[in-house]
Amino acid sequence: MSTSLPARGVALWALLSLAVGSFGIGMTEFVVMGLLPDIAQEMLPGEWATDPDAAIAQTGWLISLYALGVVVGAPTIAGSVARFPRHRVMIILAAALTFFNALTFLLPTFELVAASRFLAGLPHGAYFGIGALVAADVLGPGMRAKGVAFVLTGLTLANVVGVPLGTALGQEVGWRAAFMLVAGIFLIATVLITLFVPQHAGSPGRTLRAELRVFRIGQVWLALAVGAIGFGGFFAVYSYIAPVVTEVAGSPEWAVPIVLMVMGVGMTVGNLIGGHLADVHLARTLLWGYVALAAVLALLAATASSIYALGFFVFAVGFVSSGLSPTIQTRLMDVAGDNQSIAAALNHSALNLGNSVGAFLGGVVIAAGWGFLAPAWVGVALALCGLGLAVVSVATERRRDASMAPA
Repeated sequence: MSTSLPARGVALWALLSLAVGSFGIGMTEFVVMGLLPDIAQEMLPGEWATDPDAAIAQTGWLISLYALGVVVGAPTIAGSVARFPRHRVMIILAAALTFFNALTFLLPTFELVAASRFLAGLPHGAYFGIGALVAADVLGPGMRAKGVAFVLTGLTLANVVGVPLGTALGQEVGWRAAFMLVAGIFLIATVLITLFVPQHAGSPGRTLRAELRVFRIGQVWLALAVGAIGFGGFFAVYSYIAPVVTEVAGSPEWAVPIVLMVMGVGMTVGNLIGGHLADVHLARTLLWGYVALAAVLALLAATASSIYALGFFVFAVGFVSSGLSPTIQTRLMDVAGDNQSIAAALNHSALNLGNSVGAFLGGVVIAAGWGFLAPAWVGVALALCGLGLAVVSVATERRRDASMAPA
């Protein structure tokens, strides 16, 4: 169907189809965070009765397991399928996301739901990575970061509409209903990708072994560390935002979807601006982005007892963190050489390793009795570590470029 449309229409429908899938990924990844108390109460009733905080911290494992699925799946799937036509790979990935999220909706025990979350994370990185390559090719040279940002727009819009809607639905009907909705969105994405994403050749000569050579590049490791450690600061806060709203700010449960929506608006705006700034000056956007992230996380921790201040700084955290996302993605693609398929996916391994680390460390400090604001201070420390690694990466590259310049 896409071949009968003008070139501009082909690009638009292809990008929109991919964005529907990224909308579903945004929902499945983040809706858990607003429903942690509801999931804990149903799935861990014994722990909930004796120690609700510990039950919430244990339920946070669902976030970490999904993130670990992304970490494992992104390089292995993207590297293994690099030689196949990319439009067909995207159809299969969207169908897999549909199936695994349906399992989360259907499975009866905490252990099985946890396993389904790991499985649901496996296609995540490859979907975004290969989708980013398709989007960059559709938009053409000089607009790579904008192409990445467009695909990520579905994810950020999920935080404006999908996550608050799923959270409200889960609170009202039961948390499983949110995942039934997610599975339906992925089914729609599968149909749209089949209809509208044009044929897009893979790299026939690429194998998993060849793609894995990307790990021989030192700058790739630095770029991955920048994303994994620095972005963990965002997830340390986001993972436990629901109890911050209700326990720290003293607001009712119905305020949680509103706060999530505010963060989603910040993420959407930040993603679009970050894609533009990264095309203008990538290194500067990366460094100042981490300075800003550490600052707004600290201000959130200092003022969260007021729901109005919490709302403002939640917006700021979403804005800054999403501005960094296409920047980190593009940086990794820049330093990866010819290994573009796996590099584009590895960014999501890095970010979800940050998700796993942030959620885990946030749960540790909560379970230790340090309160629901302790994860924000963990986030500040992680963001500053990310800044330090970004400085090392940029400085190393500049020294190399200077040494290679003609005298």
